[in-house]
Amino acid sequence: MKQILLSIIVSMTCAVAIAQHGPQVKVESGIIEGIDSSGVCIFRGIPFAAPPVGELRWKAPQPVVAWQGVREAKKFGHDPMQYNAFGDMVFEGNGQSEDCLYLNVWTPAKLNSQTSNPNSQFDKLPVLIYFNGGGLVSGSGSEPRYQGLRLARRGIIVVTANYREGIFGFFSHPQLTKEGGCNGNQGWLDQAAAIKWVKNNIAAFGGDPDRITINGESAGSQSVCAQTVSPLSKDLIAGYMCSSGSIVSNASPISLKESEKIGEEWAKKNGFKKLTDLRKLTAEELLKLETPAFGEGTKCIDGIFLNEDPNKVIAEGRQAQVPCLLGSNNAEMPLYAFGGGLDATLEKAAPMVSVTFGVDANTIYELYGIHSNNDIFKLQGYQLGGDMFIVYATWKWADMVRQSSHKPVYRYVYCHPRPDIQLEGKAAGLAGGTVDVAPNAPKIPSNPGAVHSADIEYAMGNLSTNSAFSWKADDYAVSEIFQQMYVNFVKTGNPNGLGLPQWDAYNSDGEVPPTMFIDVKSEQKRPSDLEARYHKIDGFIQSQLQK
Repeated sequence: MKQILLSIIVSMTCAVAIAQHGPQVKVESGIIEGIDSSGVCIFRGIPFAAPPVGELRWKAPQPVVAWQGVREAKKFGHDPMQYNAFGDMVFEGNGQSEDCLYLNVWTPAKLNSQTSNPNSQFDKLPVLIYFNGGGLVSGSGSEPRYQGLRLARRGIIVVTANYREGIFGFFSHPQLTKEGGCNGNQGWLDQAAAIKWVKNNIAAFGGDPDRITINGESAGSQSVCAQTVSPLSKDLIAGYMCSSGSIVSNASPISLKESEKIGEEWAKKNGFKKLTDLRKLTAEELLKLETPAFGEGTKCIDGIFLNEDPNKVIAEGRQAQVPCLLGSNNAEMPLYAFGGGLDATLEKAAPMVSVTFGVDANTIYELYGIHSNNDIFKLQGYQLGGDMFIVYATWKWADMVRQSSHKPVYRYVYCHPRPDIQLEGKAAGLAGGTVDVAPNAPKIPSNPGAVHSADIEYAMGNLSTNSAFSWKADDYAVSEIFQQMYVNFVKTGNPNGLGLPQWDAYNSDGEVPPTMFIDVKSEQKRPSDLEARYHKIDGFIQSQLQK
């Protein structure tokens, strides 16, 4: 009797232990165990490259060392090392570390908790890889607004991946070039390694390695543009999307020599003649020496990740020849950001306007319908500021791809403004979160449209992750539309579908290309005035670049 009772207890204990196991998947380096969130399996903190520390600092990403047994993948890995550039980002990672090359997977495939074999009826799901924004100096795949649970419930696999940022991810130096294997752009090399890892491993999660779409916002969008022209990654993807950012025209990367010079002068300024000495610094010590130049200012044509000027590659149609969906927001940046803040005037903003376009500021003001200081705070003021900041370069990319792609190109303008902030003493920050404001600070004007990064939570279905804003029914309605456009594109390379407005390709027939304007009432238009203005300012900027 005692033996029978003991046997029952042991059996019950084993059953409980098995039940406590999460879904397990076997990847190249070993078995990982995640969690089940009501049918969506989530795997966090999966290493896709070796920790880039010690002698591997500034090297190209190296393979992961295999592990024995089952590795937990239930929590996010470390966030990339970064200084607080924007002040309003929220992370859920395990603190900052140079050891940051981890990715996260949300899959709706039915996985057996004890095997790596997904149920065959759920095989071959399309995949979305999302790269975070943050000026190439900040951000993480652990940010709540990027997480893939909602989109996964619509039948795709979502992946977010970290990459090295700032001085850790975009550092060039003559001694580094001499070492061979990496001349800079470490962060973009990390992204390429993440795409390759997904290509090699996503089938184990129920994904289709031949249907990988990459996407990102701001610096993430710049990164997508870079991946589509890189010989390391352009042949690994089936589609790409972007939100606000590119690396063409006035946002083009610099030469390797220029990037090396910045790195060498910075090292000398801080008393370092050898890379070996810089590698002896702790990550925290190195971060204290950083300046904002590393990242946006040091991305370069390094000869490994980028072999050529991306403008030339795209103009000749040698980018990834796959469907794409490219867009930006209609009020990305206020003109007052370039002209003295809330006390801005047309006169104060004029020098920056003239420098950007190479012509008299009044000529530009006329193009945008800006006639008085009050217009600075209206939509036309935000449109000019947005073009100076990032929107023109995004349009230029779309226009170039429209002319050189053999596949459909879809362009959108996102227009829906976020609601007011519901937190006292807070204001919206550039990266989508909030920053502190003094009680007596001047009131910031309400946004006349969608500002920079305001689209992310809508497109990813993550409004509920941001409690700073008082979301209304219209916000959820817009999010529903935007999510479905995203999912349709990831699944088919086409954003059209039941219950959505017709969206024709930007490179379809017609004198004026069609553009989707996304809002509570989303609709396709052929905005001849907008296209004419872009071609006009493009002429000014191209003349400026050729001087």
